[in-house]
Amino acid sequence: MHKSTAFGFETPQPGRGPASGLWPSYKENCCVIPAPPPTPAPAPLSVLYVLGAFPVLSETFISGEIRAMRALGHRAVPLALAPYGGACQPEDTCFRGETLSLAGIPAGRAMAVAAGNPARLANGLRFAVRQQGLRPRSLLLAGARVALAARRNGCTHLHAHFALAPAATAIVAARLAGLTVSFTGHGFDVYGTPVDLALKLAAADLAIAVCDDMRDDFLALAPFSRVRLVPCGTDPERFRPRPGMARNGRLLAIGRLAEQKGYDVLLAALSMLPSGERPVIDVVGEGPLEGSLQRSASEMGVAGSVNFLGSRPSWWVAAHGPAYLGFVAPYCVTANGDRDTGPVSVKEAMAMGLPVVASALMGMKESVTAECGRHVPPRDTAALAAALRWLAAMPEEQRLLMGEAGRRRIESNLTLDAQAGGLAAAIRSLRPWRQAAGFRGHAPAVRMAAPE
Repeated sequence: MHKSTAFGFETPQPGRGPASGLWPSYKENCCVIPAPPPTPAPAPLSVLYVLGAFPVLSETFISGEIRAMRALGHRAVPLALAPYGGACQPEDTCFRGETLSLAGIPAGRAMAVAAGNPARLANGLRFAVRQQGLRPRSLLLAGARVALAARRNGCTHLHAHFALAPAATAIVAARLAGLTVSFTGHGFDVYGTPVDLALKLAAADLAIAVCDDMRDDFLALAPFSRVRLVPCGTDPERFRPRPGMARNGRLLAIGRLAEQKGYDVLLAALSMLPSGERPVIDVVGEGPLEGSLQRSASEMGVAGSVNFLGSRPSWWVAAHGPAYLGFVAPYCVTANGDRDTGPVSVKEAMAMGLPVVASALMGMKESVTAECGRHVPPRDTAALAAALRWLAAMPEEQRLLMGEAGRRRIESNLTLDAQAGGLAAAIRSLRPWRQAAGFRGHAPAVRMAAPE
């Protein structure tokens, strides 16, 4: 027998059992480690959306995001800064009755509540005085009203769309209420007519960029701002291919008839093609250039190749879109810098299985790849003409393969669910530093760019 000098009991010889009852059996000696308790699901968010107007016909990326946030279990309360009686998508009319109105929030009560916390009031006033886009007094009052709305509705985070008055108002309101705040940039508000953008990036707790270029531009303008990349998505269950639907032999373009859509370049590209190789393009949208574009089409001799259909509801696009041969997005940068940054219409077309010809511009560089379409340099008429010829003459088998590849890209990470999930994750990322830094209504200086 071997005696253990270290532990005071006999050790067994190899191949034999315990030398005595002092040696514990395996089961007696085994430490059972209990399984860790299940991680509790994070509490749902309660977000007040601060919007210029809502719902708006062309801003389905907002209404879709709100729906997707709610589908994920979060509370999303829309608030409009200005009354709006314009057109909206038929499915968005339900938002009209529930959208809070800034004018409906009592100003006296809002300012009284704001004055009850002098430190927060000073914090909100500091931003209102530094910004130059709005009168400080008007901005402070609007912020106090929004802060009161957040309090009454139990919202713990404010999110604005567009980096103009909605973002400024949300920042002031968050400081008055002691809440976190974020905003999403889009097009004209970032590149066309930006106001106090660097200040807003630095003052907000979080800025959402819809494409890589915008994220880089945000960080170049405000290197210590918190920026996350959250592309706008679409609903692949609604916009989907229609197997068995006959092709109508035409191409589709969707977008407001405005300079940044590049329809003048599209007409010039059509005029470069021989009449026998010239596709017919249906253009969905209306806008200030409608008359001049129609005249230009006649003068260039391509009026028979372009059908200006006017505005069409989203259900029409979902129902008729899959019949087209492909989608054309000749978008460009205007003289004042305005541009489309992540057009949802391109993603709807990809979800419906349409190959896409798109300008190599902003978010289209990321969403459209060689497997599902072709890029052309913005305002390159010859390149666009060649791409139109290629798209119209594509064999059906290749058309189907490219359409399937485009839909896979949408389903992988460009859905409304992904958009809402990305925003929710970005908002939740604010909590750790808020608790650690002793939150005082504004973010610490942290450079944070989202990973690819």
